[in-house]
Amino acid sequence: MKRLSHRKSQAELIESYRMLGESEPFLSCLEQVSRAARVNRPVLVVGERGTGKELVAARIHYLSDRWDQPRVTVNCAAFAPDLLESEIFGHERGAFTGADRTKMGRFELAHGGSLFMDELAQSTKPLQEKLLRILEYGEFERVGGTDTMKLDVRVIAATHEDLPTLVTNGEFRADLLDRLSFEVITIPPLRERADDIPLLALVFARRMAVELGLKDPPEFTQDAMNTLLSYSWPGNIRELKNAVERSVFRLNGGLIDQVFLDPFASPYRVSPPEKPTDLEGKMDLNKQLADTERRWILEALTRNRYHQRKTAESLSLSYHQFRRCLARLGIDPKSDQ
Repeated sequence: MKRLSHRKSQAELIESYRMLGESEPFLSCLEQVSRAARVNRPVLVVGERGTGKELVAARIHYLSDRWDQPRVTVNCAAFAPDLLESEIFGHERGAFTGADRTKMGRFELAHGGSLFMDELAQSTKPLQEKLLRILEYGEFERVGGTDTMKLDVRVIAATHEDLPTLVTNGEFRADLLDRLSFEVITIPPLRERADDIPLLALVFARRMAVELGLKDPPEFTQDAMNTLLSYSWPGNIRELKNAVERSVFRLNGGLIDQVFLDPFASPYRVSPPEKPTDLEGKMDLNKQLADTERRWILEALTRNRYHQRKTAESLSLSYHQFRRCLARLGIDPKSDQ
């Protein structure tokens, strides 16, 4: 395969995937990334959602000797199990219903370069067996094909799950994990690199201000920064970026004195209906129906200013039916009013 031509130099490509941070855990991880990039072996990237696993994979590729060859990605969780194998290895015409032409898979597209396989834990056992073979021997067949093909591809896999535990539970092949884990790079979550939050927040805020065309560069008050520093960030850097950009947008730049962590926060937010349960955790249907009926009657009474005959008529009940409902549900219009 011919070497791909890029308009950007290797240095420019590396810079375009620059990762920000000054904390010790982050710098240690970055050093590990740089060292792993130079060795032509599989790499396993582990980290919580939103920590930047794809950025790490891109840096490994562009720091390596393969930087000017294809960099291909596939998210294993984005395809149904029966389609993922075809997506990765390709298929021959007629391999299955709808396969009206031969299709190259992601491995073929990545020949000479790198294939980033995100959410690898979502792959099936048969697919894992094929991955092991191509990692061991560089050989595979397309789905529905018999010709063995040889490729030169560096695999960079990623997951947010604990693969050793999945191996223990029989959900992931131990031999594939051994082959992938020449080097395992574990990205620290944002809560473990709190020293990086002020820098990241300022960079995200200023980029958003430029995007919005704001004249005054945004700055954080100490209270706003304390909010950022005290939050646990379960969504990590992705969540931080969204929260900062949302705050710049809502405050229209300038001084950021409030951080909008929850985009759904509103005095008019719809609350889910209560689900009454008994002591064993089972739903009490009769109680739920009675509570719903009681709520409707009280709302109808309110709309009709507690005029009982008008309320009964609005509910399509006779006055006597309505009075029996009040007695059954223990509603006293005078006291409830």
